[in-house]
Amino acid sequence: MRRLFAVICALVLIAAMSVPAFAGKVVLKLGHIAEPVHPYGQGAEKFAEIVKEKSGGEIIVKVFPSSQLGGQKDLIEGLIFGTVDMALVGTAVLGQFQPQISIFDMPFLFQDREHAYKSLDTVGMDLGKALEPKGIKLLGYMENGIRHLTNNVREVKTPADMDGLKIRVMTNKIYIEMMKSLGASPTPMAFGELYSAMQQGTVDGQENPSAHIWTKRFFEVQKFASKTAHSYAPEPLVMSMISWARLNPAQKKIIKESAKEAIDWQRKFSTQKDDEYWTLIEGTGKIKITEVDREKFAEATKPVYEKFANVVGQDNIDKINALKK
Repeated sequence: MRRLFAVICALVLIAAMSVPAFAGKVVLKLGHIAEPVHPYGQGAEKFAEIVKEKSGGEIIVKVFPSSQLGGQKDLIEGLIFGTVDMALVGTAVLGQFQPQISIFDMPFLFQDREHAYKSLDTVGMDLGKALEPKGIKLLGYMENGIRHLTNNVREVKTPADMDGLKIRVMTNKIYIEMMKSLGASPTPMAFGELYSAMQQGTVDGQENPSAHIWTKRFFEVQKFASKTAHSYAPEPLVMSMISWARLNPAQKKIIKESAKEAIDWQRKFSTQKDDEYWTLIEGTGKIKITEVDREKFAEATKPVYEKFANVVGQDNIDKINALKK
């Protein structure tokens, strides 16, 4: 499979180098899986707005939210083959194509949001360069948010309370191992299937930022929320190398500058909305919210670092730790 993927990447790169430039108005399709009101859904719209303004209407970004262009893996494959121009996708899925970028899925990696932003804008951008030979251009990192746990069985205050809980995770080895280290039973599942799976009891719970808990209405089918803040979830803004190659230098400059402006705006917006979402979730009266001792959870997940340090690069972990205050 790896050899086949390498051959496909080589063919895609050859195609990217030979594609004709866009003629006239440029229309780019940008897909993501979130609801339009989600902070990174709003970030996508802001990016489209800035691009249109900077280009004088020469470049139009059409945003397709709510998995209209497929799930995250579909979006990434679309980027590689040029059927999707741009996307917002999680590092958990992007890591299947560039394993070291999965470092940002490691538990309790960041001190705070500021530390996360510093790490993403330096170490993260360096790691993104390895995606280019595979057909993907990294433009920067918006954010999904800080991930927390919900479930339908019992209040979770300590890792011991997670014993045996069936928790939906992304199809990502780090998240699977993280849940195992906490005593839960990880259940990989597509995001689009999650609400009904919790409603029907196929899984006991899930882990996601407050934005998804609110906008996807997970609070309707969950009884308990624990503010574990076990990982920070960036949302890379990526582009097909085939589409990138079709832009002229001036258009590329507009896309890069617009991405930076939109990312700065989106991070501030997401931070503001995070507190608002928790207030709204609590206000429903449908779900009990519990503060936890995060140190106990961090200690329990240390085996994840022992297992994946070689995959994500111990040197990358050290670089990120060096950026702490």
